[in-house]
Amino acid sequence: MNKFNIENFIKVLKNTYPDATCSLDFKTPFQLVVAVMLSAQCTDERINQTTPELFKRCKTIQDFIDIDLKELEKIIYPCGFYKNKAKNIKLCANQILKNFNGVVPNTMNELLTLAGIGRKSANVILLEVFGIANGIAVDTHAKRISNRIGLSSESNPEKIEQDLLKIIPKEYLKDVNHLFVWHGRKTCNSRKPLCKNCSVKEYCNYYNSKSSN
Repeated sequence: MNKFNIENFIKVLKNTYPDATCSLDFKTPFQLVVAVMLSAQCTDERINQTTPELFKRCKTIQDFIDIDLKELEKIIYPCGFYKNKAKNIKLCANQILKNFNGVVPNTMNELLTLAGIGRKSANVILLEVFGIANGIAVDTHAKRISNRIGLSSESNPEKIEQDLLKIIPKEYLKDVNHLFVWHGRKTCNSRKPLCKNCSVKEYCNYYNSKSSN
C-alpha cells in the first residue's frame, strides 16, 4: 500500500470509529500498568469488571507490594492466568518503587525491564499515560488486520510492528493503535469478519481475494 492509500485507509477508519479510544479503565499510571498485565488472554470488559475491587483494595504501589499474594490471586482470578499475573504485578510494583522511585518510567527500554511488560504493553503505556506514540501495540486485532489487509505477512508481533512502522506516517501512530482494536472488535473479527459492511474493504487483500473467487 502506497503512502496515499495508507493515509486514506487510516482516514476512513477514523471516520468509521470517531470515538476509538483505550478501552481499559484507569486513573493512575500504575493502574494502567496493572490493567495491561491483566489483559493478556482476557477481554477488556472482564478487566474493567475486576479492577474496581482491586484498585479499591490497592490504592498505591506500596499497597500492591504489601497485599498478600493469595488475596491478590483471588481478586484477579476472573482474568485468567491469575497466579503468574499476581506474581508479576507484585514484582513490577517492587521494581518501580526501587528502581524508579515509585514513578512509572516513560521510555521503552525502561518499561521492558519491568516484570510482565513486553513491547506491546509498553507501547500501550507510553501512548495512554505519556502520549508517546513511537510504536504500535500489535495485539491479536492488529495482527489479524495487518495480515488480512496485506500490510504485513509476518506472524511475529515485533516483525509486524516493524512492517507497519515502515509504511504508516508517524502522525497516525496514535490513531492506529486504537483504530485496529476497534475495527477488529466491531468488523474484522476472527471467525466471521463482516466484510460486506467493512469501510476499508477496497484496501483489503482478504476481501478482494474472496470477491475474485
